[in-house]
Amino acid sequence: MGMEHAEDAGVYRLRDDLAIIQTVDFFTPIVDDPYTFGRIAVTNALSDIYAMGGRPITAMNIVCFPIRTMDVKILREILRGGLDQMREAGVLLVGGHSVEDNEPKYGLSVTGVIHPERILFNNGAKPGDRLILTKPIGTGIVSTALKAGLADAALVARSVAAMTTLNRKAAELMAEMTDIHACTDVTGFGFLGHALEMAEGSGVGMRIDASSVPFFPEIRSFVEEEIIPGGLIRNRQFREKQIDVGPDCPNWLIDILFDPQTAGGLLIALPPDAAKSLLRQM
Repeated sequence: MGMEHAEDAGVYRLRDDLAIIQTVDFFTPIVDDPYTFGRIAVTNALSDIYAMGGRPITAMNIVCFPIRTMDVKILREILRGGLDQMREAGVLLVGGHSVEDNEPKYGLSVTGVIHPERILFNNGAKPGDRLILTKPIGTGIVSTALKAGLADAALVARSVAAMTTLNRKAAELMAEMTDIHACTDVTGFGFLGHALEMAEGSGVGMRIDASSVPFFPEIRSFVEEEIIPGGLIRNRQFREKQIDVGPDCPNWLIDILFDPQTAGGLLIALPPDAAKSLLRQM
């Protein structure tokens, strides 16, 4: 597979019935608890493999840490959280690399496998398809509110639960189907950014009922008070001229749909009957 489209990972065919999928992702903490950060970082890194319909099998840690100024116990907790999440995913940790840095960063280089004829791309959506989103959005706004000391514990817990839920089940169910037209994971560009990538690559338009997109309801008040991440603003500035907003869609909701996600859900395009079947199984 070449570089023609903005795919989630790279794919290399080894033989007629086997290809490897490779991806890498790491970032700074978005929650206070180091163990939870490790779990989130691993969930996020594995998601690109799942988005292409693959099965992650091995991973290597990527670590940046201020070893001279921060307690090494924090690093141990980050790595423990990451390892526990890899075990849940059935992924084997085979090594890694660390460097001294001014702030902690953690993630993975991941290798997965897939049959070359079963790869899911983000550019195959067709007219008449339905869209399925496997997780609620709003984690970027919640993280920003958390940094400001404004997000309550219950909301943070629900956001963390979403960010530590693997996209494994959806990927396994899709692997059993033959009529998935396109798939991507919703991450840094926000829901609308990734939907636009899929629409552009597929040569189609998309009609989205904004009120049907799942999000954490508490984040509306944060958006209205402009407690939002900088990535949301950049996403909207970059893409908003490409969307046609109906008169009944409020501005705060458009902001939410551009919220950058960490370890977000899968966005899947598929025929109506297949969508009903997949939803029942999920």
